[in-house]
Amino acid sequence: MTVSFNAFHDFEHRGWQKAAAQYGFGFGGVTIQAVEPLLDAVDAAPGMRLLDVACGPGYAAVQAHRRGCFPVGIDFSSAMINAALEANPQLEFREGDAEKLDFDNESFDAIVMNFGMLHLAEPDRAIAEAFRVLRKGGRYAFTVWDTPPKTAGFDIVLNSIRQWGNMDVPLPEGPPFFRFSDPAECARSLKAAGFSNARSIVVPQVWTVDSSQTLVDTMRRAAVRTAALLKMQTDSAAKAIEREIAGRVEVFRNGDRIDLPMPAILTSAEK
Repeated sequence: MTVSFNAFHDFEHRGWQKAAAQYGFGFGGVTIQAVEPLLDAVDAAPGMRLLDVACGPGYAAVQAHRRGCFPVGIDFSSAMINAALEANPQLEFREGDAEKLDFDNESFDAIVMNFGMLHLAEPDRAIAEAFRVLRKGGRYAFTVWDTPPKTAGFDIVLNSIRQWGNMDVPLPEGPPFFRFSDPAECARSLKAAGFSNARSIVVPQVWTVDSSQTLVDTMRRAAVRTAALLKMQTDSAAKAIEREIAGRVEVFRNGDRIDLPMPAILTSAEK
């Protein structure tokens, strides 16, 4: 099947315009756990000019600022940028496309992207753009989700859909969701763009939710591809999927909460 990059790009953009308001309440508590390791991977230090690509609510930019960096956050979703600016009016956030960065060559000392890679229509273009605007000797790092079943939240939801619903729904064709969960694929892509010394590590993370309904609601309201997949199920299938999810999450119950392992793969490289 031919991938329509524009169709997938527009699909993701529409999705994040809607999901921005719910992101912090949903995935924010788990994705923020990768920020400090991400900044460590680029040796973020006082005085550095750092670009936070696909910045979302600005978690990485905020922490970089606390380290004494001069961060700039960009995101193609104006709703995400508005949320970032509302919470952090003292920082610089602007609309921008990861695949076509509006910056001069060698503008930044470090570049990070926290869980943005898997939402791009042409991620290799984004990697090439990062290489272009990074100074020589600078570092680039990004995070993505590890593959199911290690990421329990995705494993529970996707397997529940496979069992009771339909995975073959008409969504815009895009890159494989877990493509960059493979360190070998990360190294290949980074080398092709000109980067060297690629390294991938696992960042342990736990997503704590109070119920299976919180998991379902987050996937429906604070995600894009998974949200669309759930939305396109029939009413009867949707009810069966929710029942299945409710049963599966009990394996991870810890008293009055549910602790879902959601490790990240953090990959870094040098220009």
